[in-house]
Amino acid sequence: MWRRGRGAEHGRVTETIPGLHLSLPELLLLLGAVTLLVAPRLPPAARRPGAFAAGALLVPSALVSAVAGIRWQMVPVLAGAALAGAAYALPPLLRRGRRRTGRPARRTRRRPALPASLACAGLIATGPVAAWAFPVPVFPEPTGDFAVGTRVVQWTDPLRPEGFTAAPDDRRTVVVQLWYPARQSPADVPRARYLGRTGDEARTVSEALAGGVGLPGFLLDGLSKARGHAVVDAPPAGGARRFPVVLFSPGSGGVRTQNTAWAEELASHGYVVAALDHPYDSTAVLLTDGRTIRATTASSGDRDRDEELAAGWTAVRAADLGFVLTRLERLDRGEDADPLTGRLDTGRAAVTGHSLGGAAALRAARQDPRFAAVIDLDGYPHGPTEPALRQPALALTQEITADTDPRYLPRLTEALAHNTATSHRLTIPGAGHLTFTDGPLYLPPVPSIVGTLGRTESPRVVAAATLAFLDATLRDHPTDPTEALRPHGTLTTSGARHTAPPTR
Repeated sequence: MWRRGRGAEHGRVTETIPGLHLSLPELLLLLGAVTLLVAPRLPPAARRPGAFAAGALLVPSALVSAVAGIRWQMVPVLAGAALAGAAYALPPLLRRGRRRTGRPARRTRRRPALPASLACAGLIATGPVAAWAFPVPVFPEPTGDFAVGTRVVQWTDPLRPEGFTAAPDDRRTVVVQLWYPARQSPADVPRARYLGRTGDEARTVSEALAGGVGLPGFLLDGLSKARGHAVVDAPPAGGARRFPVVLFSPGSGGVRTQNTAWAEELASHGYVVAALDHPYDSTAVLLTDGRTIRATTASSGDRDRDEELAAGWTAVRAADLGFVLTRLERLDRGEDADPLTGRLDTGRAAVTGHSLGGAAALRAARQDPRFAAVIDLDGYPHGPTEPALRQPALALTQEITADTDPRYLPRLTEALAHNTATSHRLTIPGAGHLTFTDGPLYLPPVPSIVGTLGRTESPRVVAAATLAFLDATLRDHPTDPTEALRPHGTLTTSGARHTAPPTR
């Protein structure tokens, strides 16, 4: 069972309270605003103490929130508190001032007017509702035996020109984030930021993600405050054990960190996850030379043309995945000085991806026999389906409805049917397309977007199904994963019987 973990700045006042999606200062700010709104309707003897209590909650919590950075969700709470204070708290003070100066005091209502009260209440209530709809994501605590470390590397392929630019000397560069089994770090060591190595990178990526789906950037500002459970540059786990490798390609416009909860869970169970940013395809990629490369891939609106474009982008991504596996092999051999040298079992490598990344994973597996297994997370197979797959394959799909593209299942079935190893297709009830990402942790729980599994169950079931397949195919004694997969959804199996991963 997954436990709720820390969301924002690890160990600081911006840490959110699980379930409420508010930090402690924000909660006190909300309570102060509610107290200020209710105070004028209390019995006369309790009104003044109520107003003082409201001030004691509002003032310090507002100051602390301002220092930490006020989230947009708290702006309506502050506006409601200000309106309530102006309407109900200031008039009595002004009346007392007029009495002291001898000026006649105007007669005022003893109780606040209902419309003003409703306006204040509506503003104040907007805050927690918005915080619930667009929270700072709180990542599930990994359940494996290992702590998790992470770091980011950038690799350039000297043999492959950059096809998205016209510069003749431009070579294909990818940014890769590694999550790996690590030694336990002290509890007070800060955890890795969710979307970037720095706060600026995290804000740039969160704004780009929002813009990519037509949302104002501020709606997803909680992502730049979030932290996972991995520790940057943590020493690898002790001992001489070598860990299987899992490569990951994000969805179209996605980023390397979009499946952080999934990656941390896999790493805690003894896998090294290498997730890629694909420049000009990922929404925003920050390179070490200071450049920020924005996505240039976009739909044309024509179905046939879009399929042609997607097939080309998939081919580039598949080549990226093969190149990263080569670099990981070099790293393991010690050609690149690295703490993970000698710890990567690249002979047991799986290639995975979400959406367009899933299509890239299938293509990479077909053309590169070094990959011992392949996982497609709800990805439509673009491009040719030949040659046939030769590795155990798992396709996780969202719940199929009347709104599902009618070409999806036939195309996926075709891609899996001729596998010389066993293919499994697992349809997860209640899953939406973004169920297979971190989306349910920070997006509004709209079924058409993130499915109906909820913020806790969505990452749990995707990671559990993935681990069941990887443990069955990449461990020392491969087994049939059918029984382990069956509890997670509707399972269809095709192709040859399960075979062991190739060895080299």
